[in-house]
Amino acid sequence: MKKLRQIAFGYSTQCNIRCDHCVAADSDESPNSKMPFAKAKAIIEEMAGCNVTGISFTAGEPLLFFKEINHLIRLCRKHGIYSRVVTNGHWAGTRQRSDKMISELIQSGLSQLRISCSRWHQKNINRENIVSAVSSCKKYGLDYFISFVTDFSNQDDAFEQFLRDSSFKFFPEPLIYSGRAKGFNRSRVFTDFPPNLCAMNPYLSPELDMFACCDAGTHFTETGFFYLGNHKDHTIDELFQKKEKRILYYLIGTMGLTNMASYIGLKASEIVKYKKCQLCENLFNSAENLRLLENSVKSGLINWTR
Repeated sequence: MKKLRQIAFGYSTQCNIRCDHCVAADSDESPNSKMPFAKAKAIIEEMAGCNVTGISFTAGEPLLFFKEINHLIRLCRKHGIYSRVVTNGHWAGTRQRSDKMISELIQSGLSQLRISCSRWHQKNINRENIVSAVSSCKKYGLDYFISFVTDFSNQDDAFEQFLRDSSFKFFPEPLIYSGRAKGFNRSRVFTDFPPNLCAMNPYLSPELDMFACCDAGTHFTETGFFYLGNHKDHTIDELFQKKEKRILYYLIGTMGLTNMASYIGLKASEIVKYKKCQLCENLFNSAENLRLLENSVKSGLINWTR
């Protein structure tokens, strides 16, 4: 049976707002990049041929390129690929405009809309945009959810209550301390001993670089642990196979980061102080820790189970 494959598709890094916490941007601003439209179409055709079942258009703000993204969504529908767009909701300033956008996305075959929001987003986007976007999704029957990015401080309580009072479907998403958020003060987390499993959907950048993790993979610059290669040198199928065959990637989703950290000697009292992505960075963006894990992966680590 062929593996089911899903991917975050970075059509462009361009965005119309500048959020302080953005994981998709570097603290030192880098030039915006965009995938050639013809290349994007060819890649989706190639993905359809190697059992990719879900594509999430993300990176910067995809709907800045509305006509092109609409065409790519139609291409996904043609091949039976589930499509999602991740957006900041800038286009939903009025109910009329929001209705028009959502109705066109549905006609193109969009499967789901993911609306990003947080106290950092809302410095740039009025929360009434969120109301309009959700209302239009409900009106036309488009599946949606709100990605509520939070550092779990009480600064977010009022906005979370607004989402609850509005009966919106939302899921809290932990702030990732990469990109512009790299310099944020990191509150320590004291909790029980969670396994910290991660499914790790891969990410394809506008420059055609593919990473095994769509969240922080591009930021692990010390080791390049999540880098799979560039599509100029490999087929999409070859890049997916590199992800699927590396045992350490597999163990992140089955054994979990907590057990891997414990195996190489991190104290339990320290492990519980890390958020999941921070713990991942500690393990895999450290040349020494990565060496320890790679050297033991086919011997002690792979057999180290309860």
